[in-house]
Order: sequence, then C-alpha cells, then structure tokens
Amino acid sequence: MTGAVSLTAGAARRYNSLMIGFDRAGWPFLLGAVVLAVAGVGLGGRWWALPGTVLAVVFLFFFRDPERTLPADQALILSPADGKVMAVGPAGEGAPPGAWQQVTIFLSPLDVHVNRAPVSGTVTRVSYKAGQFLPAYRPESGALNEQSEIWVDHGGRTAVFRQVVGLLARRVVTRVREGETLVVGQKVGVMKFGSRMDVFLPLGIPLRVKAGDRVVAGTTVIGRWDPA
Repeated sequence: MTGAVSLTAGAARRYNSLMIGFDRAGWPFLLGAVVLAVAGVGLGGRWWALPGTVLAVVFLFFFRDPERTLPADQALILSPADGKVMAVGPAGEGAPPGAWQQVTIFLSPLDVHVNRAPVSGTVTRVSYKAGQFLPAYRPESGALNEQSEIWVDHGGRTAVFRQVVGLLARRVVTRVREGETLVVGQKVGVMKFGSRMDVFLPLGIPLRVKAGDRVVAGTTVIGRWDPA
C-alpha cells in the first residue's frame, strides 16, 4: 500500500482545530522576545517594539503544539514528526548495527517540531552524540550531525528512532528515559529550528509511506507490527 495513510478523517480534523498548545522549550525564546518588545516601547515607541513583537509571533508559531489524539491500537507504527518523507528503504550510512529499513523525515522551520513516539514499548537505550550541523536534507547528516537516539523494545522486537539536528536546529530535547514505557503517539521531545527524524524498523515490516509524502506526527501510519 503506497501513500501516507492517516488514522481517521477525525484525526485530521483535530489536527486542523484550534487546540494549539505551546511547548515549554519555547518559553525562554518567547519571553526574550517579549522583553525586547517592551524595551523597544520604552526606548522609542511602538515602532521600536516591532522587532521583538515579530520574534514573539515567530516563536509562538514555531513552538506550537497541536492537539493529537493517541490511537488505541498499540501495534501501529506512526510518524514521529510532521514533515516530508525524504527516503524509504534499506538503512543508509550511519544506521544502528544490524539489518534495518529506514524512514527519514525532513522538518522545515514551518513544520511542528514536537516529536512523538513512533512505536509503543519499553525504552531500552537513550543516547546523545555530539556532531556537526550539516543541512538536515543531506543524506550524510544522519551519520554526522548532532543527535539523540532512542531504542524501544516492542514485544521482543526493536525499533530505533533519532532526533537529528540540522543547519538551523542546534539542539534536540529528549524527554524519555531508559526503562520508560511508551505509548505510540505520545510526546517524546522537541527539536529547535529545522531538522530531521530517522526511524529504523526490522526488515519485513511493510511500510505505508514513500518518498515525497507529507506526514503528521502521531497520526500518519508508516507501518504496523505484525504478530510475532
């Protein structure tokens, strides 16, 4: 089956609803912009406040956190990020040890940057690797760029997903720990200012997306765990 498959039309409507939150990682940026705007008013009037006001709007947009409904079916494998699928197929350069197939998603600065768990299961490893800040759309960025990697055991089978920084994204925020139990679609962190996510799945799982598809975190189905 090809093309991005969404859970339900209702989920898509909820995605477009006004239930928009704000991720806490954005508060330092937003408050800094507000301080700049207030200082501008004090220094020279409302026009001096314009740069700070524009920045505040930008940060409100970037760190937005739309409401998403978690699926009941824990066998689903969902997109961990909003964005565009760059590649689907055999794992590329820098993949974890072993045999994997890979889905790579590119997030532009306009996409929602709150990340969600692509699979359910127990977190067995969380690691951070310092690295470069190459543009996230370059294939080698998955191996060379700064990143956070999460390993999840789902009923004896393993999936791995990575938050990878890009040219603008200089930090990933990972909010899961080893030993934690994940529900598919739950929030796991955020990436700041444009980046990519890689999902590594065992061979043999049929993938339901292709390069060029637009995907929505916690909503778009990219695969499904078959009974072991």
